[in-house]
Amino acid sequence: MTNHEGYMRRCIELARNGAGNTAPNPMVGCVIVNEGRIIGEGYHAVYGGPHAEVNAVRSVRDPRLLSSSTMYVSLEPCSHHGKTPPCSDLILNKRIPHVIIGTSDPFSEVAGKGIARLRQGGVNVETGVLESECRWQNRRFFTFHESSRPYVILKWAQTLDGFIAPENVPGQPVWISGRLARTFVHKTRTEEGAILVGTETVIMDNPSLTARDWSGKSPLRVVIDRTGRIPFHYSVFNGEAPTLVFTGGTGNWPEGVDAVQIRFDRDVPLQILQELYRRDIQSVIIEGGAVTLQHFINAGLWDEAHIFSGPEMFSRGVRAPLISGIPAERVHLDETVLTLMVNPFNRYIP
Repeated sequence: MTNHEGYMRRCIELARNGAGNTAPNPMVGCVIVNEGRIIGEGYHAVYGGPHAEVNAVRSVRDPRLLSSSTMYVSLEPCSHHGKTPPCSDLILNKRIPHVIIGTSDPFSEVAGKGIARLRQGGVNVETGVLESECRWQNRRFFTFHESSRPYVILKWAQTLDGFIAPENVPGQPVWISGRLARTFVHKTRTEEGAILVGTETVIMDNPSLTARDWSGKSPLRVVIDRTGRIPFHYSVFNGEAPTLVFTGGTGNWPEGVDAVQIRFDRDVPLQILQELYRRDIQSVIIEGGAVTLQHFINAGLWDEAHIFSGPEMFSRGVRAPLISGIPAERVHLDETVLTLMVNPFNRYIP
């Protein structure tokens, strides 16, 4: 009796090791099985590096076993020359007779061509094993290619009585979530392509928007500043990470800052996502403030929300955004509770 789902779950586990390092490529895991025993494993570790199938084949101690083995891979093997040669050709060259695939690849250069190439070469190909789970893992990649926009993650911290900020405390952040939760936020930043805030958040909190509390790459900092109100000495312009400004007019900006002019009288969230898509940004965290978050919610342009609830009470201040979604997960981070909420129209919910 085969254990297709068990081996595919292992592929998904392996793929997770590439989180934050593979974009614009997807996360992929691969397992090679011979007579019920795993003889090789691999995952796509970094963009431009060997794909999961290559790493799995290289890990096999006795290559002679490949011609009688089954390969499990969470995403369709590629069939085109990109940064690396086609994985479908590798499978054929190694005479691997049986390939089990989690889900097909939505990227136009692949999109079923890898599966067709293998079948034409005589490989027995099965697809759709844990397909929903495999698509969920690469929901950023699938959203980018199937919806032509980045995957949108809303994030905010709120008090027990539903406020995200107190009244009139400019110049420094007021922490609602605990230290462990803030570390988790910085880890999340290393896994996403961009992070976006509005003018008021920058002026009130002067955030750095970097991943300074976690090892990894900081995301692109995206700031909405319609009239150029943010002082140039603020942290978003400090050069520690690239910064993109969406503005309503022309003007001078600090060296190294990229500015894009948009129309503020029409579909601002959509214009922003279209520009990020053009720049190959697959995911963006919307961190606020409340007005900016509500604009994306009202436009229906969000996929999941990370809501951190702390133990504090403000009694008055800036109300948390109004949102309706599917609660998918609750995580306790010391005194802070993280609720993961998913848009009901998110097509990748497993």
